[in-house]
Amino acid sequence: MRRKVSLALRALMVASLAATASIAHAQQGPGGGGDDESAAKRKKRDAEWNQPKAPLMQLRNAGPCPFVKVLYDASRYIEFKDGKESAAQAGFTGEIQSLSSGCAYKGDEPIRIRIEALFQLGRGPQAQGDKHTYRYWVAVTERNQAVIAKEYFDLPVSFASGQDRAYTRETIESIIIPRADEKVSGGNFEVLIGFDVTPEMAAFNRDGKRFRVNAGQAAPAQQAKTQAGTTPNP
Repeated sequence: MRRKVSLALRALMVASLAATASIAHAQQGPGGGGDDESAAKRKKRDAEWNQPKAPLMQLRNAGPCPFVKVLYDASRYIEFKDGKESAAQAGFTGEIQSLSSGCAYKGDEPIRIRIEALFQLGRGPQAQGDKHTYRYWVAVTERNQAVIAKEYFDLPVSFASGQDRAYTRETIESIIIPRADEKVSGGNFEVLIGFDVTPEMAAFNRDGKRFRVNAGQAAPAQQAKTQAGTTPNP
């Protein structure tokens, strides 16, 4: 399943402009005479990177890619019937298992990012039906600062008959971050992904709580084994 998202919002350009001003000041230093040196470096870099045209994901970048990661508080989704945190009360569940990403930009071009996310989804004892629509989001932020742009996506899932787990891979394409000029590095930004969770789910994740897949079956199985061991032979 593939999703396409473009987060090229004007707010990103404002952030880029602010980052540019900060970087330019740092490069010039107190004497403000770094222009000649910077121009020479740019000329050399452009000569080195004058490569033949290639598909987006094969281009060499003019700098580091934005950090792409799962927000821990929103990395897992788990419903509990009546708010009771136990395996027996679990409904639909989900977890973002892995991420892979790539980016491309050069000169003063926008940063283009592509993400692939692997979702593991589950049906607990209290799940109703074999279909469920999960919801997740993708956000762009200034690194370690406020969210600049955020978009939500629905993830409909059908569980096969008799199965309590399903896997799906989402490809999120065309995430675009404008840059004011070539001095703005991808390292100034982060791309975050997570489930649309309730405050209770976020707190559950934050506390590091989790259940094994077979947690709801372990207790009855152990109980049956104990009873069999203590029942006298006829």
